[in-house]
Amino acid sequence: MHRFVLRVWLPDRPGALGQVASRIGAVHGDVIGIEILEQGGGRAIDELVVALPDAGLVDPLVREVAQVEGVDVEWVQPVDGDDHDPQLSLLEAAAALVEEAVPGAGLDRLCEDLRSAFAAGWCAVVARSTACTVAGAGAVPPAAWIDAFLDGSRHLDARVDRGADDVAWADLPGRDRTLVLGRTGRPFRARERRQLVVLARIGAAVDAAARPRPRAIP
Repeated sequence: MHRFVLRVWLPDRPGALGQVASRIGAVHGDVIGIEILEQGGGRAIDELVVALPDAGLVDPLVREVAQVEGVDVEWVQPVDGDDHDPQLSLLEAAAALVEEAVPGAGLDRLCEDLRSAFAAGWCAVVARSTACTVAGAGAVPPAAWIDAFLDGSRHLDARVDRGADDVAWADLPGRDRTLVLGRTGRPFRARERRQLVVLARIGAAVDAAARPRPRAIP
């Protein structure tokens, strides 16, 4: 079986998801996972993991789903590896942070794991006072660009408001640093932004615990 992730906009009403599942079944597909990313304004954005017997059925799948009234397909992509479990990926990222024992290395590990968990093109931690990148993974943009973006987005709620759809950010509590993620072709949604804020809290706590504490003078 071939697995694909299908992100759809659908009416937030009873039966809408069942209609979509029925259309998926019409092309011999099976829904094996679902995550609700956002709700509001009478619509919901869901990610469905769909198993298909033939990869060539993707286009018919999209056409079938789009025939449901009020439903739009935002994007579809094949699943990397044998599984697609965003929640497990985020838990693994959090566990890796807690297990990291090298002072300062936790932020580098955080960037690597979050880039993978969110299927992002890049992830960075930027020091706000100096506008420099202190940790990163992937094709990270210049720190000056990230700093300018954050200056323009600081009035927004990082947990909900989008700013730019392709960038998500969260301040590391108690630190003069901000965690920033970027990806193309797949907008960040409200649930993902809230997840990022929680992981930033974990990352800040682990990084602070790993740093050496000054000894008290007897």
